[in-house]
Amino acid sequence: MKLFWIDGIGPFFRGYQRRRINWSKIPFDNLETDGRFDPARFEAAREDFLRFADAVASEGFNGVTLDDLAHLTLHEDYAAPLREKIARYRDAYGRLFEDAAARGLTPYLTTDVVFAPRGRPNFLRRMGGELIPFFQEACHSLFRDFPAVGGVIFRMGECDARDVRGDFRSRLALRTPGEANAFLRNLLPVFERHRRLLVFRTWTVGAHRIGDLIWNRHTFERTFEDIESPWFVISMKPGETDFFRYLPLNRHFFRGDHLKMIELQARREYEGFGEFPSFIGWEYERYMRELAGCPHLAGAWIWCQTGGWSGFRRRAFLEPAGRWNEINAAVSLRILRDGVSAADAVRDWARPRMDAAAAGRLLTLLRLSDEVVREALYMDEFARRKLFFRRLRVPPLLHVYWDHILVNHSMRKLLRCFARHPRRLLAQSLEALEKIRNMRAIAAELGWPTSDFDFQYDTFEILAAARRYYFGNFGPEIVERLRSLRASYARQYNPRYHVRLDFSPFRCSRAQLRLAMALFFRARRGYRWLDRLVLIRLLSMLAPLFALRRRRAAGGVIHQAMGLQTVLK
Repeated sequence: MKLFWIDGIGPFFRGYQRRRINWSKIPFDNLETDGRFDPARFEAAREDFLRFADAVASEGFNGVTLDDLAHLTLHEDYAAPLREKIARYRDAYGRLFEDAAARGLTPYLTTDVVFAPRGRPNFLRRMGGELIPFFQEACHSLFRDFPAVGGVIFRMGECDARDVRGDFRSRLALRTPGEANAFLRNLLPVFERHRRLLVFRTWTVGAHRIGDLIWNRHTFERTFEDIESPWFVISMKPGETDFFRYLPLNRHFFRGDHLKMIELQARREYEGFGEFPSFIGWEYERYMRELAGCPHLAGAWIWCQTGGWSGFRRRAFLEPAGRWNEINAAVSLRILRDGVSAADAVRDWARPRMDAAAAGRLLTLLRLSDEVVREALYMDEFARRKLFFRRLRVPPLLHVYWDHILVNHSMRKLLRCFARHPRRLLAQSLEALEKIRNMRAIAAELGWPTSDFDFQYDTFEILAAARRYYFGNFGPEIVERLRSLRASYARQYNPRYHVRLDFSPFRCSRAQLRLAMALFFRARRGYRWLDRLVLIRLLSMLAPLFALRRRRAAGGVIHQAMGLQTVLK
């Protein structure tokens, strides 16, 4: 492997004041004042970017990814104020590209397919009409005007969340494997001419016929059929869904002769966002052992900041509090680039920072952190199940999502359908609390702050009580326990995890729930006739009704992710 990239969005969240942050891309409204490009704000972000670039270059990264193509693309149909603002962004980004290149970091730009100026949803509507020429010219102009840029990364299976502000909004434009194939075939000559990389991500959220690209071999083969070029790279998450544990390696890495990149997440969006250690080294070491027979792996894209919604604000390589994410990023790089074990990569990270004895204690702390997350955040009996719903593989973690802990009667009944050894699950949650105490003691020996472990202990104490509610006898005692824990937690840690308690009855028997699960979920990748006729086709038609009911039930306050109507298309 030769390409070792890291996401560079962290510097652009400096001073960002939103209570709950969408970490999916740079918040461009944070670089503006009253809708106008603010050079002072951008210069402050640039100061952080220089510190970030120095740090990641010293770790050994050779590329940095930045958002996005939209804010560097001029178009004659844009209004004059927007064209003027983009010209300002182009000047500012030009300096960032030079800064990165001076540190041995090749900059790469991200983009959605497709983006449009806000208020003009029909801009670039037709796949075979304006869309391809627009992107051909946009990429040609980018490479002509910014020769330091090494390529463009295309996200086509997810669009902007509902909470994204600013001049541009993206939408899903490539709906079938054939459309994606035609898009790539027409765009690739521009990249070959300029000798730049076209990186195409397989990540999707299940929308449209291409929505199963991340796991369906037939969709994968049709999408990339007869595309051959040294300037084309397919970028994939390691599993068949998002960044979760307990997932087998995606077999797409061994399909076709295309160059591949593996996407890895150091700031674990479903495992605390780096507020406490969630060491991932042994998981990635396993992936690398399994990828040993993959001859076309070109590199890795490690995310140290990107992903998820939360009020957590730690920025990697910019502040001491980002330590856990930095360790994950540095260790991941060493495992992939040099083929070392996770333990040796930790020792290498520790060598300039502490003596050998302290490094051994750190390794023990990280091993305990891995066990705590695997055993007390996830429930292994459920996490190991292979389940599919429509075009999506069901995540192995349901009751904790981003910064929400869900404790309700429907979740209780659902999880009890999978728990064959509830006593073992209860014991694991209690053992995890003791392991967190041990981690806290080690951190104190290392001279590191222990507040992260106090927060982790209180969070996992709630998870242990929730597990008692899920698998123990239901009664007023556990209800009062959870309410008391939540009240204390909210006073001390607001805003961090939001504990959602709902003890109202879920009027569905376990037998009825098992029947519903058998109808809605399948244990194999292949589609049943029920999936094709009802769950995919009918639900896509009914999606607007579901979305309307969801908005009304929430009082109009749900403004994150893409929305149910988009996901069910």
